[in-house]
Amino acid sequence: MNASALALLQETVPAAVAEVPIWPHLNAVMNATATVFLVAGLLCIKAGNKRAHGVCMVLAGIASAVFLAGYLYYHLTFEKEFGPRAFDGNGVAKTAYLVLLLTHVLGAIINLPMVLTTFTLAARRDWERHKRWAKRTFPLWLYVSVTGVIVYWVLYKL
Repeated sequence: MNASALALLQETVPAAVAEVPIWPHLNAVMNATATVFLVAGLLCIKAGNKRAHGVCMVLAGIASAVFLAGYLYYHLTFEKEFGPRAFDGNGVAKTAYLVLLLTHVLGAIINLPMVLTTFTLAARRDWERHKRWAKRTFPLWLYVSVTGVIVYWVLYKL
């Protein structure tokens, strides 16, 4: 990167963001992208557009997989250098954040095999079982995606 590009970057990127590796920011974008495709997929299936629903859900799955890869990469490499990002609040705010984080993490752990099962059933064209699984998988997947963005926002933007 040349000197003028670096100077422009330093002027436009807030100092707090510049101190953090790019991974948390990219991970938040992937969570937000998954959220958009999840909602679009729901709207498509409600409208009876199965093909568009399938495309949206595959794209949501890709965004979530990219998020997971980036999350694991960041926490297995960069976090050793930078340490975990701590929540700065206290009292009720800290309790609320910890509850949000706990439900997000537990939801993500529970949701991964549910998403894989739901995708497998769709790939096998087992539509009845796919629909039953999707009715349980979708709300949790959406919750995990949305709360992932909220956790990022609380840690890096507030």
